[in-house]
Amino acid sequence: MSSDFESYEQDFGTITAEITNKVGRIPKLSGEEKTQLVLNVDKQLEEVRELLEQMDLEVREIPIQSRAMYNSRLKSYKQEMEKLEKDFKRSRIAYSDEVRNELLGDDASSSESQRAHLLDNTEKLERSSRRLEAGYQIAVETEQVGQEILANLHTDREKIQRARERLRETDANLGKSSRILTGMLRRIIQNRILVFILGAIILLTIILVIYFNLRGH
Repeated sequence: MSSDFESYEQDFGTITAEITNKVGRIPKLSGEEKTQLVLNVDKQLEEVRELLEQMDLEVREIPIQSRAMYNSRLKSYKQEMEKLEKDFKRSRIAYSDEVRNELLGDDASSSESQRAHLLDNTEKLERSSRRLEAGYQIAVETEQVGQEILANLHTDREKIQRARERLRETDANLGKSSRILTGMLRRIIQNRILVFILGAIILLTIILVIYFNLRGH
């Protein structure tokens, strides 16, 4: 899993370096060339977003003891992505202002005001996005904790079931031993009764023999 994450890291570094270079070139271009470069950067930013999603999925599969390190790295990449998007938005706004300045002339100050307003709104959106991202991260961590608790409960349940099975086996063995002991006790009592009866018969026989001998004399 970590090898896949590191592969995504390499792709992330390569693409973001290209984006940084192109974002720096946007204000220096004009016309169709600038438009094509803007579209190209927009496409590459989408690729970076997909890479971050893949890295996020990979981090979830990494063992808990190693996950914190990868979460920290992923967080720094997301922050870098936010900065790139911010720089890109500013470069696009600067591009639009140049065109308006050429067309409107004296209205440049108005365009500058609109640009400042747009930047302010963009920053607000970015703050909201970061809050949503933080909420999503908390939800993911909560889900992971819940999964761990469920796994522990499942393990405990299996242990309890095995203990119950052993208890049933013990009860069955005790029942069997009790029946054996009861049978042995019953046979002992029967043997004693037989011995007592035989003894009584022998004693009675001796008494009768003595009696008839005495009577004969």
